Amino acid sequence: MSNECIHGLEGGLCAICFPKPIPEAVPAAPAVRASRAKSAPSPARPKKASKPPSLRSAPASAASGVTSVARPRPSTRAKSSIGPKSAPDNVGEQRIYHLTHIRNLAGILSSGGLLADASEAWAVRPAVDISSAPNREKRRSTLIAGTENTTVAHFVPFFLSPNATIWDSILTNTGDPRLSRDAPYAENFDFVILVSTVKKIVEAQSGPGESSLGVIAVTDGDAAGTLTRVGATPETSDRVLRRLRAEKDAAALLEAELLVEETFPFELVTIVAVANDKVRDVVRGILAESGHRPKVAVYPPWFHASEPVIA
Repeated sequence: MSNECIHGLEGGLCAICFPKPIPEAVPAAPAVRASRAKSAPSPARPKKASKPPSLRSAPASAASGVTSVARPRPSTRAKSSIGPKSAPDNVGEQRIYHLTHIRNLAGILSSGGLLADASEAWAVRPAVDISSAPNREKRRSTLIAGTENTTVAHFVPFFLSPNATIWDSILTNTGDPRLSRDAPYAENFDFVILVSTVKKIVEAQSGPGESSLGVIAVTDGDAAGTLTRVGATPETSDRVLRRLRAEKDAAALLEAELLVEETFPFELVTIVAVANDKVRDVVRGILAESGHRPKVAVYPPWFHASEPVIA
């Protein structure tokens, strides 16, 4: 019998369903002061003539009465090239999220992956369009800096947070010009979130054979925004992503996007997140005929509006 929890995780990996026990506090043993036995004073010894102090032979603590501490030897390991004198940021573990309507999932499977809006590979357009017509036109006319005549619409968009602002607008029925008229009125369980990681993208680009991915770009805001900064080379995209992850204010991460040129193969999807177990069963049925069946996980927190932040 499987021990899979409601969130689709197995083996007690879910911290919500299988919380770790709180360790019991163990009182510290009372300190016992050792008593010193009195003894007769030892006879004074004649003092030897002392040599003049030497900075090379005498430890620095000899004159101060402080116990000397041996200095550690310098490390022989090579220094990390990521960041000056700081622990490396594991960017590969950064998750990326693509929101779509459940009615679009079968079409994604038949296409073999997610297609960019401007892709010529479309056979049938999505059954449910979340984006508004003005927003699509804006993305089709906004060029990506550093590329040749490539617009935002030539890329498959991903969020960098499951609480992205535009998704929160749907959950709260908030008017957002980027959304289609019907999107805010759809139920939260009508949507699925396709999840992958930056590590999967890197592996697809650096693996054997020809890479199935094109240009990868990272933005620090709405990709079609006038003031948005875009990194569209390996160096600049990495720099923008690291800066976003290092920001103390997480608001920028809620607006940022990771863009994959032309198509994103479905085989790179690691998790399909859904709102409840009923939707999970429906999604599993859709994936039954797929050659790639990622984990289908129920994770309600991603399908509820985030709490407002009080300054």
